[in-house]
Amino acid sequence: MAAQDELNQLERVFLRLGHAETDEQLQDVISKFLPPVLLKLSSVQEGVRKKVMELLVHLNKRIKSRPKIQLPVETLLVQYQDPAAASFVTNFTIIYIKMGYPRLEVGKQCELAPTLLTAMEGKPQPQQDSLMHLLIPTLYHMKYPADASKSTSSFNLSERPKTVHLLLEFMLDVLLMPYGFVLNESPTRPAPSPTAQGGSADGAVAASGQGLPQPPPGMSVYAVKRVIGEAQWNAEQLEQVQELLLDFESRVSLCLFWPDKMESDLEPLSAENECKLGIVKFIEAKQVPEVETVVHLVVASSDTRHSVATAADLELKSKQRWGGGMKQELKHEPVSTRVKMKILPHLLRSRLAAECFPANIQVGAPARFGTDRQPSAALTASTFFQVVYDGLFGANTNNKLLSLTLQFVHHICMVCPDTNKPLGLMLLNGLTKLINEYKEDPKLLCVAYSAVGKLSSRMPQLFTKDIALVQQFFESMCKEEADVRLAIQEALSMMVGAYANLQGALLNLMEALVAAYIGKPEVQVRQVAMKFASTVFGSDHVPTRYLLLLAAGDPREEVSAEAQKVLRAFPAKSSEKEGPKPMPSFPEMVAYVQEKAAQRIKTPAKYIVGTSTIPFNPSAFGEIILYLRMCLAHSAGATPMSTRLSDMQDDAPTIGRYVHTLLSSEPQPSGSKGSEANPVHVYMDLMQQLLSAVGGIPVMYCLLEVVSVCPEKLATRFADKIDWIKSLMNTNKEDMRELAAQLYAVVISTMTGNELQTAVQNLVKITKDNHSPETQHGAILALGYMVGRNMSRKRAMSPCNRGKGQQMSITTQDDDEPASKATKTIGSFLDSSSALLAVAACTALGEIGRNGPLLIPAEGEGFTKLSIVENLLARIPSGKESTKMKERSIMTLGYLAVGDADFPHQKKLLQGLMDSVEAKQVELQFTVGEAITSAAIGTGSGAARDPWTCTEDQYNPPLDVKNNDVVPWVLNSILSKYIPSQNPHVRQAACIWLLSLVKKLAQHKEITSHLKEIQNAFISVLSDPDELSQDVASKGLGLVYEMGDEGDQQELVSTLGEARSLRGYGGIPGGSHGLSTYKELCSLASDLNQPDLVYKFMNLANHHAMWNSRKGAAFGFHMIAAKAGEQLAPFLPQLVPRLYRYQFDPNLSIRQAMTSIWDALVTDKTLVDKYLKEILKDVISNLTSSAWRVRESRYNESIPPKDSCLALSDLIRGRQADDLIDHLAEIWETLFRVLDDIKESVRKAADLTLKTLSKVCIRMCESTGAAAQRAVAVVLPTLLEKGIVSSVSEVRSLSIQTLVKISKTAGARLKPHASRLIPALLEALSTLEPQVLNYLSLRATEQEKSAMDAARLSAAKSSPMMETINMHLDVSVLGELVPRLCELLKSGIGLGTKGGCASVIVSLTVQCPQDLSPYSGKLMSALLTGIHDRSTVVQKAFAFALGHLVRTAKDSSVEKLLLKLSSWYLEKEEPVYKSSCALTLHAISHYSPDVLKGHAGVALPLAFLGMHQAAGPDEEKGESHDATLWAEVWQENVPGSFGGIRLYMTELISITQKALQSQSWKMKAQGAAAMATVAKEQTGSLVAPHLGLVLTALMQGLSGRTWAGKEELLKAIGSVVSKCSSELQKPCGGQPTVPEVLDVVLKECRKENLTYKIAALRCAGDVLSSSKEDRFSDMAEILFPLIKKSCPESGGAASRSLRDDDDDDKTTKEKELQTEALLCAFETLGKSWPRNPQTQAHFQVEVCGLMSGKLQLSTWKVQLAVLQAMKPYFEGLLLLEKGNEDVNALSQILTETCAALTYPLENKSYSSVRTEALSVVDLIVKRTAESEQWDCMSAKSREQLQRSLSTLQSDSRPDLRDKAQELRRRIQSQP
Repeated sequence: MAAQDELNQLERVFLRLGHAETDEQLQDVISKFLPPVLLKLSSVQEGVRKKVMELLVHLNKRIKSRPKIQLPVETLLVQYQDPAAASFVTNFTIIYIKMGYPRLEVGKQCELAPTLLTAMEGKPQPQQDSLMHLLIPTLYHMKYPADASKSTSSFNLSERPKTVHLLLEFMLDVLLMPYGFVLNESPTRPAPSPTAQGGSADGAVAASGQGLPQPPPGMSVYAVKRVIGEAQWNAEQLEQVQELLLDFESRVSLCLFWPDKMESDLEPLSAENECKLGIVKFIEAKQVPEVETVVHLVVASSDTRHSVATAADLELKSKQRWGGGMKQELKHEPVSTRVKMKILPHLLRSRLAAECFPANIQVGAPARFGTDRQPSAALTASTFFQVVYDGLFGANTNNKLLSLTLQFVHHICMVCPDTNKPLGLMLLNGLTKLINEYKEDPKLLCVAYSAVGKLSSRMPQLFTKDIALVQQFFESMCKEEADVRLAIQEALSMMVGAYANLQGALLNLMEALVAAYIGKPEVQVRQVAMKFASTVFGSDHVPTRYLLLLAAGDPREEVSAEAQKVLRAFPAKSSEKEGPKPMPSFPEMVAYVQEKAAQRIKTPAKYIVGTSTIPFNPSAFGEIILYLRMCLAHSAGATPMSTRLSDMQDDAPTIGRYVHTLLSSEPQPSGSKGSEANPVHVYMDLMQQLLSAVGGIPVMYCLLEVVSVCPEKLATRFADKIDWIKSLMNTNKEDMRELAAQLYAVVISTMTGNELQTAVQNLVKITKDNHSPETQHGAILALGYMVGRNMSRKRAMSPCNRGKGQQMSITTQDDDEPASKATKTIGSFLDSSSALLAVAACTALGEIGRNGPLLIPAEGEGFTKLSIVENLLARIPSGKESTKMKERSIMTLGYLAVGDADFPHQKKLLQGLMDSVEAKQVELQFTVGEAITSAAIGTGSGAARDPWTCTEDQYNPPLDVKNNDVVPWVLNSILSKYIPSQNPHVRQAACIWLLSLVKKLAQHKEITSHLKEIQNAFISVLSDPDELSQDVASKGLGLVYEMGDEGDQQELVSTLGEARSLRGYGGIPGGSHGLSTYKELCSLASDLNQPDLVYKFMNLANHHAMWNSRKGAAFGFHMIAAKAGEQLAPFLPQLVPRLYRYQFDPNLSIRQAMTSIWDALVTDKTLVDKYLKEILKDVISNLTSSAWRVRESRYNESIPPKDSCLALSDLIRGRQADDLIDHLAEIWETLFRVLDDIKESVRKAADLTLKTLSKVCIRMCESTGAAAQRAVAVVLPTLLEKGIVSSVSEVRSLSIQTLVKISKTAGARLKPHASRLIPALLEALSTLEPQVLNYLSLRATEQEKSAMDAARLSAAKSSPMMETINMHLDVSVLGELVPRLCELLKSGIGLGTKGGCASVIVSLTVQCPQDLSPYSGKLMSALLTGIHDRSTVVQKAFAFALGHLVRTAKDSSVEKLLLKLSSWYLEKEEPVYKSSCALTLHAISHYSPDVLKGHAGVALPLAFLGMHQAAGPDEEKGESHDATLWAEVWQENVPGSFGGIRLYMTELISITQKALQSQSWKMKAQGAAAMATVAKEQTGSLVAPHLGLVLTALMQGLSGRTWAGKEELLKAIGSVVSKCSSELQKPCGGQPTVPEVLDVVLKECRKENLTYKIAALRCAGDVLSSSKEDRFSDMAEILFPLIKKSCPESGGAASRSLRDDDDDDKTTKEKELQTEALLCAFETLGKSWPRNPQTQAHFQVEVCGLMSGKLQLSTWKVQLAVLQAMKPYFEGLLLLEKGNEDVNALSQILTETCAALTYPLENKSYSSVRTEALSVVDLIVKRTAESEQWDCMSAKSREQLQRSLSTLQSDSRPDLRDKAQELRRRIQSQP
């Protein structure tokens, strides 16, 4: 029964369908019954189902032929989503959804679009595809909320991730679909080769083999079928699907960037544009996560259609940051090269893309790059492999894609995690493959090599075991071009670090590799090989040290210098605690060098110098010797610090002990040369070999050193080489001769027997040879060293060896004689004319005196001890002597008392030294101090030791030596006489002497007992202005303090404090400058509550360059400083902040002193980080100190140690946000205050610091994470509240610059601050503009200024600031932004700011018009306030903004605006008001025409009035442009001028009345002109009551005095009356009559102003002519005097004379005006001639006389005017009508006229005059003939006319000739 009921129901539905005749009836039936009918498909009864199918078939046939019938889609969608519905029902339901959805209106489709997405959930794939086919075209028409936070509610996709995935997949396929693609086409491109494409290629080949059609790039066959659907698309349909969305973007862009481009100007969207544009619009509305849609935009941006690509690019730029087996038909082809080249630049910008590259590629670009997509699965490493390899080796790759891929590889190398080893290995393999195979573009090869280098820096573990790659790169470097060679060099240099920890066989391989390439001819190869040798191997690796030694002798400086730097890497002071670097063992290194030398001497690598052959080139050989000496010193336990010979000699005793050990470890056979295997002997042989070939002072020193430290064992080796040593004493180098002389002395001293005497005799003999000064020089020195060494041996060996019991058996008498002889011989050269020999003699005497007494008399004649003292003392102050001579003299004087306990002239010598002070001999005083110390202590001096075998600290004088100590006397002399001296040079010298005494004699009882006096002496020198004096004194104070015990130290501190308080900070002369460093040091110590620390500070403050000199370094203050630094370590927390600040003090001496203290104390650079907060607190607190020097030191410039950095900027540079963020606001605010400091240097320093701070803050804000958000939150309010509003221009400028840069990098983090940021940036548009533009603008012409301002505004709009502003414009900020914007519009001062504000308003009207509506009134008011700007460009910008803004405003606001503009235009006389009104109304008309039409009753009458605005006589043409604008507004908004006037007649009359009643004469004239146009256009249409209103208004305007422009009223009256004369004849209340009008006009005709009178006369003429009124008597009263004024009263000479006089009195302009008045008078005369018989009878003769008289004596213009007046006169003359009875009058008139007409007829110059005269004659002849009154024309008159007419027979114009001939015939034919 139920089944039958169902069938009956279906029959009824069928019946209703059959009865439905119209579409409406059928639609009603379908809407009601289709959903329930479909539900019947789930019936269990087969009959029911068949009936339903029958019904549906019938329904389908009817629907398909009626496309307008709507289906119940909404109900069907609900039914389709029912989870309980049978699949049979849903399958049929979707059929009708697909059929009905496209039929819906667009709005309804948009409404149901979210339901389509909802319906996709859980449905089969084909049905989902069908729904997406319906959805995609709808997306373009969707309206999304402007607020992104609200827009998610449109589709609510956040809860349906599966639907999002499906939708994005389908959208991407649509965007990838190429135009014109047909699935069954044969492949249009070759399949990628298997080698290039890997797995993808294999798949492609397989696909081809199966016969599948070839899909487009980036798509699979399945994807193509999905996009095409049931029917394939053609190209146009596809573009419809692809371009929809993007065109929306382009329209938005047009509105933003070309607001003047009307929407109607854009071409209408074609249907093929909408789908792709719909997709992009959907993406833009943030309906899905941004990161999911990047690839869609990238693909779209590579589209071949411009509209698609452009819109996608725009959307891309707005993004802030980016974050197995399958069926063959599902396999995706790689995308095209165009798309690849679009994808890679975006990956390059993404840090995330490189950090998690394999994982995130699926999200960012389901690579389509040549890999297949796996749903919800990240790409594996193989995917990455395919992406990079496809870019590098793909079949369709090109150079640009290669370059981009390599850049991406660089990007990955820089940011990817170091732990991703598989990724790195694939990268390395790909790069090496490219390097091996690609040879086309060298630039790309360079990039590839560089990428390998970067990869090695990030993943060194990949390279460690790959020595072959290094060899390959070395080999390539030998073969490639120069550019590529440099790239390989760079790559290898970066790869070095990867091999730093090689071991075993790999290390040996690398050693062989380096050895093979370090000798290559290419300099870059040698450089890199040297770098590998120095980095990969340890500093004690012997083979590579040898290779480096060879490189140190390289001919190219860049190689040799770098190798020497590595080899001579002396430990720095800061690293002394870490211990020296290891060096090769001396025996090992010597053995290796000997082995290599033996090999090379047998090969071509040997080097030949003259007759000598050496194994190495001289440079390398020299470096080898020096390095062997360093190894020797290192093995001995010494630390080699430099290659300076004096420094090297300090290590000699230590080396000596080691040499003894080496020599004793292997017994030396007697009588032989010794065992050559001993390293010392090999070392010596190598040196001899080099010296014999090329020499060399350092090598000579090394040989001397090794022999001198162990002479008893080594000197004997040279017994048979005395001649060789002598040859070295004769060389041309002074230092070489001196060293050779010492070696000679050492060798001779070890010989036995009479060798000394023989040697002395030989040398004395040599000194007599005057032919060779060099030989003499060597002999003199050898004598001195030999005698001195012999005397030293006489006393004993070295005190160090005294305990060994080694005594020498010396015969004194035998030795004294040669010693005496030698001394005298030497003394004979002391006064030699040769400075060289004199210095040698002085040196030799000093050496003898140091070791024993001079064997010469004390006093007397000849060469005595006294003569030596006097001689040498005299040389010290002499200006003729060299510094070297002076130094040697001083040293010799100091030595004389050391070797001679009974020296008789000791005090004389000391006194002479102390009295020898000269200016500018500072370093000499250190030598004097040393000499005084030695001479004062005498035999107890350490100078008596053997420097080769004993150090000064180890030396103790022999107990049996007589004491000749005079230290008390010397100390007393210095303290009492020289320290208090008034001569600053003496005080300085005395201070240096005192320092030397204290340093050298620290344990002397005389010194220790006078510490207090010595301290006072040093304190007194602190006040000297000389920096060195202060520095020496401070060092002395430090030493004095260290020397005392605890009690002494307390007393010294007390004394120091008293001295400080007594002297104050500037009480001593020069104290304000001289005591500055001391004061600061004391202040520093006092602040720590540790006054004794001042001594430590003084020890550390060794900033003077003198301490780095040889003499200064001898004091050893670096050791004292190191000790002081250790003692100060506990006070570092308090010291570090103060010392950091002091390093930047503007006082150079303070800065240098504090820097020295800082360098000594802060050896650990992390201390700054450790005490960062304390340093910051100290620096910030002192930024505003009362002392300018303190303020400036916080950011002082020109500090060499800090490379001219500022203290604060040095501190904050490179810091992380977390370190500084708590102090940023305080730093900014404080620096802002200091930037306005009274002192210029402080301001400059603060400015530089602020710039650094700005860069640091920008870097903080552009990073990611919470720290960046905090930084923005701290910095931005400070800049906005303190910086932007500052009264200091520099503060404002810097704040704005910083704001702009932060806003460009901080992105969304600026959202909370946008309402304050945007106004600040708008102000910046003007603040940052160059001031010179304002200067130029003020001095430019109006035209130049306008062009310049336009360019400035254009630049401001395209500036980064405007880009930033547009980025942050949002609905959410409107509430706070609009009031600030209004304030800026009213008070903004710069052109850029004003124009920028206007631009922002335009952008807001485009982006969020509805949300802007509540604020439109305020913005309009603000714009109106500023629209009267002096700049026309600003006026246009504001008008432009108003033109857009009215679209969003309320009608009442628009009405108020237009009324305001109208009142301004009518009431304000200033041109700027009128132009601004014109610009505003024109903008409204252009950009908001609908708004204007809604208020046309107010706007268009104003436009009509405005279009009659005329430029004044003094105004430029530019101002008249306003009338053009008004005319455009009028013409664009009315249906023709006639229709417009008729439509708005009432309003037009109203506004013109207001204009006529205006106080401005110009406005009155403009109103009159407008009224005239109304009358002219409405001829016959201007009727009552409008006619009366018009005329009344015009007549009222005529009352009062004459004003410029009043003529327009008269013209209007004449026009109105002449056009509407018939209407005026009709009686009407309130309407003036013609007589009334005439009365008013005639009154105006009587005005004196001639110009105005002319206009009034013409008006009167027009009125009288049109109305035919008779007012000739009134007119005659006006016109006759005007005409007669120019007429001759008589024909006499007197009248001509008077006329000439009058003409002379008139100016040219007056003459022209008079002529014009005369012409007007005749014109009016003709127009006003009545047809009244009485009037004519009264005036006809007089008028004729006036006209005839003027024809005779007038110019051609006047003649023409008279002739034109004669025509209406004779036309209206009643005497020429039939029945005339006054024959006499007519005869008189004709006679007079004919006589006068002869003049114009015979005028040969002007054809116009002749033409007009012929017309008059023709008229007279015609009327005379018609009235049959020829009798009235006398024969004489006829004859005159005929004669004049005959003259025209020769006229040049044929028409005149013919007419004249005809007139003659007619006259002749008359009786």
